[in-house]
Amino acid sequence: MAQINNNIVVVFDFDKTIIDVDSDNWVIDELGFTDLFNQLLPTMPWNTVMDRMMKELHDQGKTIEEIKQALRTIPIHPRIVPAIKAAHSLGCELRIVSDANMFFIETIVEHLGISEFFSEINSNPGFVDEHDTLRISPYHDFTNSSHGCTHGTCPPNMCKGLVIERIQESLAKEGKKIIYLGDGAGDYCPSLKLKPEDYVMPRKNFPVWDLISQNPMLVKATIREWSDGESLEKILMGTIEEIVLEEDKEKKMLSTTTSAENTCKIQTISVGINVHHEPIMPRALRVSQSG
Repeated sequence: MAQINNNIVVVFDFDKTIIDVDSDNWVIDELGFTDLFNQLLPTMPWNTVMDRMMKELHDQGKTIEEIKQALRTIPIHPRIVPAIKAAHSLGCELRIVSDANMFFIETIVEHLGISEFFSEINSNPGFVDEHDTLRISPYHDFTNSSHGCTHGTCPPNMCKGLVIERIQESLAKEGKKIIYLGDGAGDYCPSLKLKPEDYVMPRKNFPVWDLISQNPMLVKATIREWSDGESLEKILMGTIEEIVLEEDKEKKMLSTTTSAENTCKIQTISVGINVHHEPIMPRALRVSQSG
């Protein structure tokens, strides 16, 4: 069966949006390195700490398979995967924009069986080097230059607002609408980039919701809050249905208008022919005169 396509791109954050926890914290805690992580965190950016922690894990004998196994046990609300599959089956294009890392995300979505539903994953690079050590790099290499974002809510290694702007540019000619889902402070900047025809779904009582609530007028997109996997599914499905119904309505109106215009043209042409048609009259008989 051919894939149904609509005019919607759904962009998901990952940690505490698709999964219920922070994937970085989960791996560190599960493998028993929480204390060292907490010691290092005040001394360097989060992304740099995670790269350092992966070296520590390797030095302490932890394997890549052990990291993967920890990721496979990560908690996720039972309605999230069905929501993702349903959005895809309804014709939405799905993408991920996350400040986690590619290795963690790809391991988890593969385990959940949902890799095929995402057309793009934007996150910090994560790869296994020649020493069998997992390395975490910044999405924006802030060691050489800043990403230039003026919002204090964006970490130095990733401005999601810039990622959303790139996505918007790629969709400009297609006229697609974006539904953006997130929970953290880093999701505030991309929320401000959305257009009036878009939708933002902030997780209630999480940092992005708190930031938006301070001045909702700064957000041009329609705001639809959610609290857990069940409400995410319900609100996402409802929003998709609303957009599709509205687009169908617009198409029908356009079709009706076009049909009416064509009918009017046909009638005008028909009337024009009748107006200029010379009626056929019987010729007058010639009367002979005697005389």
